[in-house]
Amino acid sequence: MAARDPAPVPEDPAARQRIRAETPPPHYWRRWTRDAVETPAEAEALAPAARPPSAPGAAAAPGATWTGPEPTPAPVLNPTDEEPYRILVVEDDRPQALFAQSVLHGAGMQAEVLMQPEGLIEAITRFEPDLILMDLHLPGVDGKRLTTLVRQQPGCQLLPIVFLTGEPDTDRQFEVLEAGADDCLVKPVRPRHLIAALSNRIQRSRAQRELANAAAPTVAVPTLRSHPETGLATRSWLLQQVDEMLQAGTDGGLFFVEISGALSLRERFGYAAFERLMAEAGRRLAVIAAPAPLARLNDNSFLALVRDTTPEQLQGIAAEVRARLATETFQVREGEPLQLRSAVGHAALPGGFDSATAALEATERAALQARLLPEGVAGYVPPSAQEEQEQMALLEGEIELAYQPVVAVAGSDQARYQVLMRLRQADGTVLSAGQVVPAAEASGRITDLDQQVMEHALDLVARRARDGSPLQLFVSQSPRTLVREAYADWLLQAISARGIDGGAVIIDLRLADALVHSVALASFCQRMMQVGVQFCLGQYEPGPEAEVLLGQLQLGYMRMAGRFAAAHNDQKLRDQLREVIDKAHGLGLLVIGQQIEDPQAAAAMWMAGIDFVQGNLVSSVGSELDFDFQNAVL
Repeated sequence: MAARDPAPVPEDPAARQRIRAETPPPHYWRRWTRDAVETPAEAEALAPAARPPSAPGAAAAPGATWTGPEPTPAPVLNPTDEEPYRILVVEDDRPQALFAQSVLHGAGMQAEVLMQPEGLIEAITRFEPDLILMDLHLPGVDGKRLTTLVRQQPGCQLLPIVFLTGEPDTDRQFEVLEAGADDCLVKPVRPRHLIAALSNRIQRSRAQRELANAAAPTVAVPTLRSHPETGLATRSWLLQQVDEMLQAGTDGGLFFVEISGALSLRERFGYAAFERLMAEAGRRLAVIAAPAPLARLNDNSFLALVRDTTPEQLQGIAAEVRARLATETFQVREGEPLQLRSAVGHAALPGGFDSATAALEATERAALQARLLPEGVAGYVPPSAQEEQEQMALLEGEIELAYQPVVAVAGSDQARYQVLMRLRQADGTVLSAGQVVPAAEASGRITDLDQQVMEHALDLVARRARDGSPLQLFVSQSPRTLVREAYADWLLQAISARGIDGGAVIIDLRLADALVHSVALASFCQRMMQVGVQFCLGQYEPGPEAEVLLGQLQLGYMRMAGRFAAAHNDQKLRDQLREVIDKAHGLGLLVIGQQIEDPQAAAAMWMAGIDFVQGNLVSSVGSELDFDFQNAVL
């Protein structure tokens, strides 16, 4: 990372490309909600005095700084079947404000004037402008600070902001562009020039939004029963079947099959060969489990649903599936035959479960137990008193948070950190999240743990907001926590009680978890969007169902899997990275490259179009929040 010296606005297109957006597209989160019905509001008594002139030159407001003759009003730029462009004019000089409003009305646009910058956020919420036209110098606050404030609001990160100023200093103009403005028009400017500049910005913004809205319905609710490439059942369909069985009270069994040694297999054969191996393992398992449907849950886990069976039969079925898979021979490399080991967990249905999510969680816990048993098979049973005591002992301690900056490649004043949880025990031992979370899940205490971490994060957000140094935090949470309705109620109340902007919280979801719990998570995301909470899909690996998930969940960010940090050494990986980023940008998502350890990796990420980077090249994990975001750029 390097310090950034003030510089004039780059002139060549390649240089300007680096000033890329580091925040989501305008109203990106509103594509998941219906716009609220517009409520009548008391308009400021400016409109009557600001009507377009009826004759050439009749409305040249006193003190106006636009130059040139004012002939007949500009033609209406919007087709009749399209909503008029909505412009919020932020100008403390009344004649200037009325003149701007008159010009915009004459072009068929809707323009509302705000003369007091203190009411800007409320005006944005009420008026929902397509663009803000703002004076650079306002009483009590400059345009740069006001732009930063707007960019912190949910759904306003790429709301077009155009400054109109008499400031001739190009360095000063560049500062407001760095703060998040889209353009800076220098007075005097002719009305037709103003109208063209604003309408072009709005047209691009609306087109981008329509593209995202058009894409969303095609992927929002997957209806596929089988995967188009593998022929296996889709996760969503299979979990819907489980829900139907639970509602009907039908007997059956749910089986979680986990292929053992996935990490070593991936390291031994490479990702592509590992993926082919798992795809073939899925096909073989589908034959073994037939006629029971089988779905792939993540890289190395599968889920099977067996109907019309008793609890007493489940252990034998699981053992047979595991044994038959072990006899299958796979050929990853010529001359290297391979047999796969597995662990199988099972749970009886209906079994007292109130949802497919609860049944799946129980089956996963059984699979965790199966890993530890020589037979590799386990049925779900509530943890014993001794197991609970051991797990409780592991979870005793004080939660500590560590932080790693998430830095915009083009630079940004906005502070963003990923939160990393640690647990300090009484003897001074510090346990990582990787050690603590599995124990918390197995003991049923994951919700309590997640809530404590979130409380720490919310308190920090509130404290920094009071100090005038706002930040955004990426906070990891377990899907088992998020799917609980009571947790959603608590989180909404906790945000409201602290009086903080929900957009300061970005909940991290791992792809593997989100694929398993997608239906329940979609409901949670929808509720959280009410207060602007954002979501990031982590450890992203491309694939058909992963792409469906991008449309199903209300996401603002995506964090690539760590293997993409090596894209500078692999042309195919670079091409794949670029393709994923392009698709993400098409959906209005921002992409984070993680585990960036050297300049070559950072350069490959930048060339692929990445929006953010994090890793030791930028800054290592620490306990302080003192990273200089303003003077850091890739």
